[in-house]
Amino acid sequence: MSELQLDARCMLCPMPVIRAQEKIEQLQVGDILSVCCTDPGAVHDIPAWCRVHGHTVLEIVQQEDEITIRIEVRDA
Repeated sequence: MSELQLDARCMLCPMPVIRAQEKIEQLQVGDILSVCCTDPGAVHDIPAWCRVHGHTVLEIVQQEDEITIRIEVRDA
């Protein structure tokens, strides 16, 4: 299992979701992807994308204007 980071700060919708999707396609089941972003819409968009594609949101942490969403890659 690997844990990787994706910097999607200063990207507007839908780019944080698109970048997360592109990165997850390169990962293995069980890997963790931490997406750091500043788009407030990502709090809803990324978890919705994960539900559709079978991945698990482990946590969402908001600190001031930065949001970190940790995703566990699952077998879709």
